[in-house]
Amino acid sequence: MLARVHSCAIIGLEGAIVEVEVDTARGLPHFAIVGLPDAAVQESRERVQAAIKNAGFTFPSGRVTVNLAPASLRKEGPAYDLPIALGALAASGQMRPGSLDGAVVVGELSLDGSVRHVAGVLPMAALAAARGFPQVVVPAADAAEAALVEGLRVIPVDSLTALVDHFSGTRPILPAAAVRVEMDGDGAGPDFREVRGQEHVKRALEVAAGGGHHVLMVGPPGAGKTLMARALPSVLPTMTLSEALDVTRIYSVADLLPAGTPLIQTRPFRAPHHTISHAGLVGGGSWPRPGEISLAHRGVLFLDELPEFGMRVLEVLRQPIEDHVVTISRARGSLSFPANFMLVAAMNPCPCGYAGDMTRACTCSPAAIVRYQKRISGPLLDRIDIHLEVPRVDVDRLGDDRLGEPSAVIRQRVEAARRRQRERLEGSPLVCNAEMGPAEIRQYCPLSEPCRALLRAAMAQLRLTARAYHRVIKVARTIADLAGEAAIAPAHVAEALQYRARRLG
Repeated sequence: MLARVHSCAIIGLEGAIVEVEVDTARGLPHFAIVGLPDAAVQESRERVQAAIKNAGFTFPSGRVTVNLAPASLRKEGPAYDLPIALGALAASGQMRPGSLDGAVVVGELSLDGSVRHVAGVLPMAALAAARGFPQVVVPAADAAEAALVEGLRVIPVDSLTALVDHFSGTRPILPAAAVRVEMDGDGAGPDFREVRGQEHVKRALEVAAGGGHHVLMVGPPGAGKTLMARALPSVLPTMTLSEALDVTRIYSVADLLPAGTPLIQTRPFRAPHHTISHAGLVGGGSWPRPGEISLAHRGVLFLDELPEFGMRVLEVLRQPIEDHVVTISRARGSLSFPANFMLVAAMNPCPCGYAGDMTRACTCSPAAIVRYQKRISGPLLDRIDIHLEVPRVDVDRLGDDRLGEPSAVIRQRVEAARRRQRERLEGSPLVCNAEMGPAEIRQYCPLSEPCRALLRAAMAQLRLTARAYHRVIKVARTIADLAGEAAIAPAHVAEALQYRARRLG
């Protein structure tokens, strides 16, 4: 007898419908799974047999063949346990096969028949709704995540027995309630009022947050670079629902959603250690998974001690910074992951950390300083909008009990600037100034003759590239937005040029 159950696979960040076909026939006991399964799917044989037996049912005797169609699509993970078990019960006559029609089923089985959490439920549920399936069966632990998808009936299941009773009609399971989303405006991280001094740096970080610009901070150890980087998310604008769903989809596939948090509402802050591998940063594996730059999508990627990262690791950032997407190619095909992040990097000016410090002498030779700074290539530096010198904080400032401007106040100005940008860029896929290309700069950033003269002088004196020229204009546009000005003024261009003056090496 043949039974069919629909399930779902994850390819990159998208789902793909998988038809689980279970056939039982007479013969010697044999249980085979075909259709390009990985090791975890092959292990389903043992889990499914034990779960069916311990749930009080009878595993079919004779030959049992499971086909996961389409066979050309690689299947991985334990999410096929539950549909395989249901197919085996339906094929052996222990439940009505027709009751499984119109449902997408995913779930991992324990040996006692209980259903465990699986990764990637949100894109699976979204695909089920897009393909016209009226309901989806998911582990109870993942029901709130699936309920984020509108117009879909979500059946939360905690055991195989309960699900069989549900489909037989003896004990129906109530569908999960739809999740009402109210975006929280509170930012994460330390508050800027706790940062003593560094007013120039805090102003530059406000500009960076206002337009989504990349930042490089250079200064001696203990100057506050890490503290200010970790405080940056507290002034970033609240994510829109669309942005939150994009971020949640990535974390769902990576199996990094916090327990009890079906929707991520705060902007991500990722701070990988400098020993991270190439695949860990951009994503990879035999079947690619999202890396740190994708986990930082719509948030902040903080790289502390930037020169300590491997040169090959840093160079792969160049393309995602420009394109806001990373494409990973393998022999089986290519996958793309979103990577629209704010890069915030911090470094010392030299190996000992004290080159240019006013109170402590540097012990590095000039050649050592040049070698250290040249670990970061010119093309990568050219893609960073704002370059900041972070000096040592005076001891009198450290002992001052007066607090600085709170993050909530700065955030109000940032959100006002972002609103102006959304209104200006309405009708395009862009959301902030940093995403503009040359065409958008020409359209939305007209310059007066005094501004052009200032930029011409700066191009000659600072030896700016064409990319740096456009980035200065984008930063100036953000400064004007923070000031509530409709046009870019020479003062805005002059401030933007302050953030491009430093060149390493």
